[in-house]
Amino acid sequence: MILVYTHKITNRLTYIFTTVFKNVLKVDVKLTNELEEYENYTGVKISYTTTPLNSGLFFQSSNLLFETGITEQDISVFEFEEHKCFFSTSKLSSFPFDPFAASFYLISRYEEYLPHIKDAHNRFVASESLAVQENFIEEPLVNIWINKIAKKIESEYANFKFPEQKFEYLSTLDIDNAYAYKHKGFLRTVGGLIKSFSQQNFGKRIKVITGKQNDPYDTFSYQFEIHKKYNIAPTYFFLLGDYGMNDKNIPVKNKTFQSLIKSIADYHQVGIHPSYGSNSSTVILQKEIKRLQDITHRNTTKSRQHFLKLTLPSTYRNLIDNDIEEDYTMGYAEQAGFRASICSSYYFYDLDTEVSTKLKIVPFAVMEATYKYYLKISPEKALSEIQKLMQKVKEVKGTFVSVWHNESLSDEDLWKGWRVVYEKMLEEAQK
Repeated sequence: MILVYTHKITNRLTYIFTTVFKNVLKVDVKLTNELEEYENYTGVKISYTTTPLNSGLFFQSSNLLFETGITEQDISVFEFEEHKCFFSTSKLSSFPFDPFAASFYLISRYEEYLPHIKDAHNRFVASESLAVQENFIEEPLVNIWINKIAKKIESEYANFKFPEQKFEYLSTLDIDNAYAYKHKGFLRTVGGLIKSFSQQNFGKRIKVITGKQNDPYDTFSYQFEIHKKYNIAPTYFFLLGDYGMNDKNIPVKNKTFQSLIKSIADYHQVGIHPSYGSNSSTVILQKEIKRLQDITHRNTTKSRQHFLKLTLPSTYRNLIDNDIEEDYTMGYAEQAGFRASICSSYYFYDLDTEVSTKLKIVPFAVMEATYKYYLKISPEKALSEIQKLMQKVKEVKGTFVSVWHNESLSDEDLWKGWRVVYEKMLEEAQK
């Protein structure tokens, strides 16, 4: 166990020390504000306060973890051992910055509570983030800092070793639109046929509808084979919202669609992909979660927001109120990398109420749509970028999470060449 002395135990401080030591480094940690208990302890100990004590490692504290409320922070970014950092400290401290306060600032998404510009979908944009502005969006900076803390402790306490960490990979797939042409219902099918005259794919659409050709989005057999080949256990998120401008999946009552969900749920973890409209309506969210539960006959505990619509803290509060235990939305649509600067799962801290919640956040690093639609780069270039990010996660022994869609595995039309990117990514993850 690691004992930490601090002059004041707060919710923020308890949260970040638990995250760093218990959740990421897998060791027990205890906080105390009793000097006698600290000085008499013979194991690994850290003082996190304003001035050094007589023993243990000293990490000088900045103010953030002792504050309540949300105020503009004075942040000046500099480099320490070739990595960015902020919240500087004196030379007496083990590091020239406060890694605990800086980590809290990043993973709590403190900046997303401050005034900021939103995009057309009312989302926090990557360009507003400190990570993009200071050019560390592609670094799992919090993990890097945590590993530095672990190394410092092990060098100070020769007989103490942290449990060995291992790189992990998680493939996640969003099923926004299970089929391109089939099972749409009569009106949508007729409307699609009329529209296809001008798009020059009328013949193809007819062949798919009449069963003479496979639906291009029906890549599920391929997914099963490729995941079996690389021993990957993916997690799926199904969009079950009512039809709308940004919600265009198969009608929930369609028996083929329900059968697909059931068959996937028999072998893999499945979660809800809350619709675009659900972000502003808990009634809609409840309805969609119930739909998935009725189909799978299992509790729904995982989610990822459609369009990655994430508004803090309301989105996460709504999920918690509906018994969601894990959310996979933490990432940007327009930018690859680490939105919260971390590649380990952690728990959501509600800054408005100053409470650590039981909602686990599983951040992702890459999404194929980011490279295709936002960055507009080739599959070959995207693969190179993905491999670079994965290597950085491997170096800190974190978890690399990818987001893919069934249609991008079709290897047809807009997605020609992207199937091999997925396969190479799975292959790289196994090395």
